[in-house]
This record gives sequence, C-alpha cells and structure tokens, in this order.
Amino acid sequence: MANVFFDIEIDGASAGRITFKLYDDAVPKTTRNFRELATGQHGFGYKGSTFHRVIKKFMLQGGDFTRHNGTGGKSIYGEKFKDEPVEFPGRPWGKHSKPGLLSMANAGPNTNGSQFFVTTVPTSWLDGKHVVFGEVVEGMEVVRSIESYGSENGKTSKTIKISNSGTL
Repeated sequence: MANVFFDIEIDGASAGRITFKLYDDAVPKTTRNFRELATGQHGFGYKGSTFHRVIKKFMLQGGDFTRHNGTGGKSIYGEKFKDEPVEFPGRPWGKHSKPGLLSMANAGPNTNGSQFFVTTVPTSWLDGKHVVFGEVVEGMEVVRSIESYGSENGKTSKTIKISNSGTL
C-alpha cells in the first residue's frame, strides 16, 4: 500500500514533509482510516488541521479537524471505532519502542477516531493502551522541528499546520 505524507507549515512557512509507512498487514482497519483521512476522499480529513498538542521529549498530537483542540475528530467509520489487536507472534506491533512511531490517540479502549500522535522518544507506558499503526520513514527532522515548538503542557508556541496530505 502507498505511504502517506504530510506537508507541514509552521506559522505559515513551509517546514517540510513527513512520510509515514503504515502497518497495513497488522492493523488494516486503522491504516485504512488514516490513509483515507489523509487523502480527504470522504470530504473531510487532515489537510488544513493542526498539531494541537506537542510535548517535548514525548510526542506530537494532531488529527482533530472538527474542534481543533483535542476533543474532536471522527473516523471514516463513524465517530469512533474499536481497537484492533496488535500482538502478533514474533512481531513487536503495538510497542511504542522508538521515536517516530505513529499511534492512535484515544479516550480509552475502543475510542479511536482521527486523532493520532507521533512519538519523539520510546513511550513504553503506552503499550497496550494505544494502537501503533505506522512509522516515520522520511522527515524525522521535521518531527524534531515541530517538537521544538512544544511545551510541558502541550501548548505550541507556533501554529503547526498540515498544509497538504495524501499518498505517495
């Protein structure tokens, strides 16, 4: 399946592109949701939304394209959808083991919508609580740049926008 890209603007200036490889074989429902929100093929999606929460030495969170504050968003399946199993024998799917992993943000079990986060450090305390469904394959320097505008409470010092998104 195709990789997904986000073109990023910081305070209106181009900051580069992040490219994600998605784990289609492991969590196909989750990756389909993310990919189709990136293309906007349902009439809604990530293009034009922001990273509304960025915590240094932790993660970047985005995907709330309805309320823009971390309380909204929706999936291609409806408002929310269930977690997919992430443990496969011999494969560490579901482990937040390194920087650059793409995982679903949620409000508890089976509450996936459109919000996601990208790790900037290993975050093992999230294992089993969030579905890891991809990783950054290009543009980790853009992730680090975004992280630099974060804070301890997650408020960003600049507006970090997904100016374009889609598949490659």
